[in-house]
Amino acid sequence: MATYFFDSSALAKRYVTETGTTWVQALTDPAAGHNIYMARITLVELVSAITRRRRNGDLTPAAATAALADIRADFAADYQVIEITAALISRAETLAEQHELRGYDAVQLAAALEVNTAYVAAGQLPAILISADLELNAAATAEGLSVDDPNTH
Repeated sequence: MATYFFDSSALAKRYVTETGTTWVQALTDPAAGHNIYMARITLVELVSAITRRRRNGDLTPAAATAALADIRADFAADYQVIEITAALISRAETLAEQHELRGYDAVQLAAALEVNTAYVAAGQLPAILISADLELNAAATAEGLSVDDPNTH
């Protein structure tokens, strides 16, 4: 059993077929027994991504409705959600400046580092960031996180 922190670029692949979907679905399958973490903002980012794809015609209304229902059900049952706190935002601010990240990417990285720190402090295996965002992945690697890009699977 491993611990993964998913950003929205990776987790979207569970709900919309694209490169890496099969791999992401295998990791996030509850039967796999992995610890799956994400930041609270990931829900907003996924809803936005799905509704924008529906608007652009990349997803049918029925497919978008089904994906949104699955996302909300999975958030309630399958994921451990990291809340956005003042301390997390403060760390994200520092990371945004240090690594020249977009705002939400800095929040994602701060949340992933929070999970990783807790696991390492408890003597457990480090968390792995799953992200398809190359800039975020580079910053995470610079911060000492293990990273895996679903686009390579």
